[in-house]
Amino acid sequence: MVKVTIVGATGNVGMFAAHAISSIPHIDEILLHGRPGREAFLTGITQDLMDSFAARGTDVRVTWTTDLHDAAGSDIVVILAGVPRKAGQDRLDLALENARIVAPIAETIGKVAPDTKLFVVTNPVDVMTSVALRFSKLKPHQVFGLGTHLDSMRLKALIASYFHVHVSEVHTRIIGEHGDSLVPLWSATTIGGIKISNLPEFSHLPVREFIESVKCSGHRIIQNKGSTVYGPGEAIATIVRTILLDENRILTVSAFIHKEVHSIGNICIGVPARINRDGVFPITIRLDEPEVIAFRESVEKIRASTDSIIKTLEQEQQ
Repeated sequence: MVKVTIVGATGNVGMFAAHAISSIPHIDEILLHGRPGREAFLTGITQDLMDSFAARGTDVRVTWTTDLHDAAGSDIVVILAGVPRKAGQDRLDLALENARIVAPIAETIGKVAPDTKLFVVTNPVDVMTSVALRFSKLKPHQVFGLGTHLDSMRLKALIASYFHVHVSEVHTRIIGEHGDSLVPLWSATTIGGIKISNLPEFSHLPVREFIESVKCSGHRIIQNKGSTVYGPGEAIATIVRTILLDENRILTVSAFIHKEVHSIGNICIGVPARINRDGVFPITIRLDEPEVIAFRESVEKIRASTDSIIKTLEQEQQ
C-alpha cells in the first residue's frame, strides 16, 4: 500500500499536485489535509478528483482530513501549507510566518510517520526545509525541499529554445538558494552531451537575461495570474515519482549538505542529489572557482536566515 499525504491541499498548487501525483503507478491512496474549517472545501476537492479519476480510468483512493495524525503510514508527506508569496514580495519575507506553520506540522509528522519522506514546498523553501528537518527529528535523507529543481527546468527550457533543440537534449543545473542568489552551473551544462561552452553559439548566449528570467519567472506569473500552479505541481509530481519508482535520478533539490560541495555545508540548500525509495542523497561535485564563490555566498545568506528563524522558534517554545 503506497500512501501520499498532501498537507495544504486546499491551495491551488496542492490541488493540482494531487491530480498530477495520481498518475504515478502503484499509488493506492492520496490523503488531502487542510486546516479545520475547510471540511466542505476538502470534500469538494475529493469529489472533483474522484470524478477526474473515473473519467481517466485511474484507480486511486482519495481521502481528506483535518487531523495530521491521519498521515500515519504515509510513504511521502508533501508540505505546501503556508502563506503564499505576493507579487513583489521576496521569498525570505515569508520566513518567520511560514516557519511557525511548518515547524509544528513537521514535529507531528516526525512522530506519527517516522519512516516517511518529508517533502517541503512551502517558501522560502531552503529555510523551511531546515525547519522541517530540525523539528521533525527525522534523518537528513528523509527531509528535502523542492529547492532549485523548477529553476533548473526553467533554465533548461530557455536554453533549448535558444539552440532550437528538444528540451530533453539539454542538461543543466541551478544550485544554491531558490531565490535571488541562485547559482547556474554553466560548467555542468551540456547540449546533446556536448559541453555548452564548446558550442560557438554560446558566446552569444544572453546569460544575464536568462538568469534574470529564471529569477523573475515566479514573480511574473504571480503578477499576471495570481499564483504559480502548473510548474510547481508537475515538479512536485516528478520528484514524488522518482522516489516511489526508485528511479535513482539526480535532481537538484534542497537537501542537507555536509562537505559534498567544496566542503561548504551544514545547511539545507539546492544541490544535485541522487533520489530513490530510500530518500535524497546529495552527490559530491566540483565547480569552477566563480561558481564556488557564488555558491558560498548563497549558502551564507540562507544560513543567516535559517539560524535566525530557528533561534526565534526555539525561544518561542520555551
